[in-house]
Amino acid sequence: MPTMYIQLNDFEKQLLEKIASAAGKLGVETFVVGGFVRDKILGRKTKDIDIVCVGDGIALAEEVALLFTPIPTVNFFKNFGTAQIKIKDSDSQAEDETTASFIEIEFVGARKESYDFNSRNPVVEAGTLSDDQNRRDFTINALAVSLNKNDFGCLLDSFGGVEDIKNKIIKTPLTPEETFNDDPLRMMRAIRFAAQLDFFIEENTLQAISKIAKRIKIISGERIADELNKILLSAKPSVGFDLLYKTGLLQLIFPQMTALAGAEYIDGKGHKDNFYHTLQVLDNISQTTDDLWLRWAAVLHDIAKPATKKFEEGHGWTFHGHEVVGGRMVPKIFVQLKLPQNEKMRFVRKMVELHLRPISLTKDNITDAAIRRLIFDAGEDLESLFLLCKADITSKNKEKVKRYLSNFEMVMQRCAEVEEKDHIRNWQPPVTGEMIMEYFKLPPSRNVGIIKNAIREAILDGVIPNEYDAAHAFMVESGKALGL
Repeated sequence: MPTMYIQLNDFEKQLLEKIASAAGKLGVETFVVGGFVRDKILGRKTKDIDIVCVGDGIALAEEVALLFTPIPTVNFFKNFGTAQIKIKDSDSQAEDETTASFIEIEFVGARKESYDFNSRNPVVEAGTLSDDQNRRDFTINALAVSLNKNDFGCLLDSFGGVEDIKNKIIKTPLTPEETFNDDPLRMMRAIRFAAQLDFFIEENTLQAISKIAKRIKIISGERIADELNKILLSAKPSVGFDLLYKTGLLQLIFPQMTALAGAEYIDGKGHKDNFYHTLQVLDNISQTTDDLWLRWAAVLHDIAKPATKKFEEGHGWTFHGHEVVGGRMVPKIFVQLKLPQNEKMRFVRKMVELHLRPISLTKDNITDAAIRRLIFDAGEDLESLFLLCKADITSKNKEKVKRYLSNFEMVMQRCAEVEEKDHIRNWQPPVTGEMIMEYFKLPPSRNVGIIKNAIREAILDGVIPNEYDAAHAFMVESGKALGL
């Protein structure tokens, strides 16, 4: 048996041997292709295996499933001739199926695939392994390993993908124009791989992206959002966003972000380039969190600066209220980019609206009331807000950054002290609306809300402690003031 060119663990080797056995029984040539081969050469962890057979991929998936106990469900899409099974990873210690780790194996018949010039949907037809490799996006993803009896384990590298992996180069197996016209999303995938793998896009390939960038318009927003999210989750997302900007793709898919670029000068006074400031904030926060939505908050924290930019004589450039305007922009941007309209969006909006608050509390005379209000407004997201604010401290002046960080540490310490004393975080009112209605014999009404709000404001302002007896006494007085 030829030496396997990729390093497999015992579990992966057993999986591939079972697939080879099933393929031999059906008499179809079968290969491991794409990202699994690439990641094994790179030494990256992967939980996905793509299998191509010269024949019926669904039939192969069903035959492979029979070799496992219990027999896994075969999910298939007849229109595309693809099927998928999930096999529990032998390394997974979880007994609960909902938390166990799985290897996802996708099966497909070798095929040709291309997009009509104005279509979002590919035209698919059966093909050979060579056809399948030709339709791959990049040379590093056009690698295949044979699972056939006569050459099991042999690496097939028709386009020099191994050498390109070695040299950290992303280029297309066919001409860039042909590859990108077949599926324009590949332009974003090239940029995503550059960000994820710390690779370089080959010059002709990069120029082709700029040349035909407008073709991205035929791709669905959901597919574009998926690539944006993968770029955001890379170790250094600025690499991807800078390439999106320089190739012209970002202007087409997210023009509000490109509006941040550039610095304007009047009377010798200029402002910083808010696009590259945003990328620095994004890289900063990516060093401290893998939270996709907190990274989106970094992208959007200054998104309203172009809309609020104003030059004031004798002072310079201002962006008053950009956090409020930016917060209002978040839901519209999430709709535009096909991002979820749920608590994730509300979290990002909250971060954008609050991102200036902690920095504004770095003065020596800040009251406990101001600290309490920050804790109350941030609630369970206080740590996330702190991460965003620290990431937002950017300057080429190292002493300035050091001073700002020191001031920010003071704010965090004040928040910890006030919270320990007043217990405002995730606040629950010591006197509820039901208690107010019962005491004053009121139905649900405006007066109940007035009293509830008065109690809350009194606690946040430090007029009364966050305790039942004090709140109840204040409730009684508030009711009297209303003539109840």
